[in-house]
Amino acid sequence: MAATDSSLVLLEADGIALQVGERWLCCEFSLRLAAGECLVLLGPNGAGKTTLLHTLAGLRAPTVGSVGLGGRPYADWDSLAAARFRGLLPQQQPDHFSASVLQTALIGRHPHLGRWGWESAADVAIAQAALAEVGLAELAGRDILSLSGGERQRVSIATLLTQAPRLFLLDEPTNHLDLHYQVAVLELFARLGREGRGVVMVLHDINLATRFADHVILLDGKGGVLAGTREDVLQADHLSRAFDHPIRRLDVDGRTLFIPD
Repeated sequence: MAATDSSLVLLEADGIALQVGERWLCCEFSLRLAAGECLVLLGPNGAGKTTLLHTLAGLRAPTVGSVGLGGRPYADWDSLAAARFRGLLPQQQPDHFSASVLQTALIGRHPHLGRWGWESAADVAIAQAALAEVGLAELAGRDILSLSGGERQRVSIATLLTQAPRLFLLDEPTNHLDLHYQVAVLELFARLGREGRGVVMVLHDINLATRFADHVILLDGKGGVLAGTREDVLQADHLSRAFDHPIRRLDVDGRTLFIPD
């Protein structure tokens, strides 16, 4: 996956492979993600999508190969600078203490504050704008523990927007969201991509990947990996092998759809 200008490369992996215990999650592959591009990680349950995402986020080292951020190895970044450059949306966000929705969103500003810094009025305005982006402006004063699963997921997304990284790493961003907010959230990140950010996300819905991805990494759960453009990877035969189920491609009103056979 080649970028058109190396100065715009936000994320790069060179010949990486991942092993957990005795099991290889994926064989060696490489990628380059430029500003303005979206990469989707697809594959069956347990294939290693979250492990791969965490590796790309610098939270664990690859078994083979290397990962770089903004043209530099992760080892060259201090933790605060890396947190300002890339932000991770985890699959689960446990809440152990009561806090307001706004206070929770403001956690995203921590990489931008000094060691003893407090959030400024500008930081609060950034968090409020992020809550408005996900339709939660009116719930800013609500207790986080009183929210539904979908509302809590949108708070997590707002917290990431408040962090304002150049690269978003999203683990199942549509988790707990109804159809309206699934599409709204993915359209939000697509817009941020058009504004020059980079997006990497784990999805389970092949058709959403077809709609929003520029590049796809398809894991088959047996160590195999196929990485390339959306058009190259999202083919019925590739998907059928990876998901171990016949999948058919349909072209309807100018849009490509994949359905189980």
